[in-house]
Order: sequence, then C-alpha cells, then structure tokens
Amino acid sequence: MKKKLVVLSGAGISAESGIKTFRDTGGLWENHSIEEVATPEGWRKNPQLVLDFYNARRAQAAEAQPNAGHITLANLEAYFDVHIITQNVDSLHEKGGSSKVLHLHGELSKVRSVKNDKLIYDIGGKAIQLGDLAEDGGQLRPHIVWFGEMVPMIEPAAELCMEADIFIVVGTSLQVYPAAGLIGYVDESAPKFIIDPNKPDVSALYQNINFINETAAIGLPKLAQKLIEEYQ
Repeated sequence: MKKKLVVLSGAGISAESGIKTFRDTGGLWENHSIEEVATPEGWRKNPQLVLDFYNARRAQAAEAQPNAGHITLANLEAYFDVHIITQNVDSLHEKGGSSKVLHLHGELSKVRSVKNDKLIYDIGGKAIQLGDLAEDGGQLRPHIVWFGEMVPMIEPAAELCMEADIFIVVGTSLQVYPAAGLIGYVDESAPKFIIDPNKPDVSALYQNINFINETAAIGLPKLAQKLIEEYQ
C-alpha cells in the first residue's frame, strides 16, 4: 500500500510559471488594492472592477504552463498516494498531471451564482460580464474565496493532513491562515519538508521539519529523488 504524501502548495509554485501574486505587486493590481478586488465589500461596491480583475487573471492562467515543480508532484503518484492541497486558484497542478487536487481558495476557471454557492459552472478561460446570469437568475461571480469569506474546504484539508505519512510545504510562507495552520494537523512523527528559498521561522513549532532552501521548480525534483529512495 502506497504511503500518503500530502502537499500544501502556495503562490510561489505558480509564480515560477509566470503567474503574478499580490505580494509580487506590493498588494496592488494595476493600482487597485486587495480590498477593492478580492473582498465581498469590493464586489458590492464595484462588481465590474472585480469581474475585470478576474477576467484578466483567468485569461493569464489559461495560458500559463506547469513547471518542473508541478510535473514532479504528478510523477510522484507512481510511488505515493499523492494529495495536493493548494491555496492557488489556477489549474497548473491539474495541467501538470496531478489527479487529486483540493483547492482551498476556489478556482479561476469556475464561476457561481451569487444566490447559490453550490451552483457552479466551469468556463475555462472565458470572461464573464455584468448581466451574465446563472440558471437561478443570480449574477455570476468568480468561484473564489475572497478575504473575509469562509474557507469551506478547510475541514477536508485538515482531515487529509491528519492522515499524511509525509507532508510537503511548497511555495507558501505559512503566513496566511487558516491554510498556514494545516501543518499543525500532521502527526508529529511524520517527516515534513518545507521548500522555500526564504526559510520560514516555524522549526520551533513543529517536529520533524526538513528545510530545502530552493524554489519549487528546483527543490521538488531534488526532494522527489530522496523520497523515492527513502520512503516508498
């Protein structure tokens, strides 16, 4: 039986495929703050601006290609039961070949009704506009967890972490909650690997942590070889 390998991924792995993050841009997007384009308040105030923002991001993500980090994680499925929990809203893990991806913060390629958050549509890289409605007559909005909204997938993510035999953190500095708290659900005895060019200061909080001071595209292939040799 394959060991369960659980991966928590963040913006850093997508950045290597050319997808900008809020942090890259100092928390601004074309001079708009996070509050304007990524909160329920911003949506109520100026839904057209929010739609424009996500239409641009969706188009960019549709063109982006997976890097060596994404592809390495997909290849590890031959050796481990790999589950990816991602904070990213792009589909680069899926494009890279990963089959079990849980999106904590929603997906750019999907939209949903403002009246019913279970009424979800996959639109790929298409744009949506004001007046584009769901079957129930509700305006379509991005299927994204905005700042200040509940994270409905956090509980299944925590359950996966509790079952992990091996845990990898890549592309995230473990600063954004509740996702950053997921490592706390992993069994103390399970080996944990953090791949980050800037070592996060968490070694005092958790047991069995190994740091790889590299980017995802460089660090993951290195780690994969070690995992195959030592744990499978």
